Amino acid sequence: QVELVESGGGSVQAGGSLKLSCAASGRTFRSYSMGWFRQAPGKEREGVATIDIYGTTSYADSVKGRFTISRDNAKNTLYLQMNTLKPEDTAMYYCAASTLRWGTRLDSRDFGYWGQGTQVTVST
Repeated sequence: QVELVESGGGSVQAGGSLKLSCAASGRTFRSYSMGWFRQAPGKEREGVATIDIYGTTSYADSVKGRFTISRDNAKNTLYLQMNTLKPEDTAMYYCAASTLRWGTRLDSRDFGYWGQGTQVTVST
């Protein structure tokens, strides 16, 4: 069991940056693959980035080169550095954990634990 709490969302102008954090409870954070997902109003939830227990990462094409996912196992924290933000990045961002140690896809069905989300709004 793991509990996840996101922070770091906010409003920013296009071209700006934000860094999201996800604090995880429990002493087994390092054994979970982690991911960031987002959902805009009227749209389905989509995968943004994942990182497995070995640090292998994957990204949605729409964020490659702009977003970076990372984890600090000593702090039980997941991060998402978002640069060169665009209005289409506006969404609720969710942190998620998977018991799959590797091979997780940008697919919410691979993840069983979710945070409550943090809102990111990018204006022109």
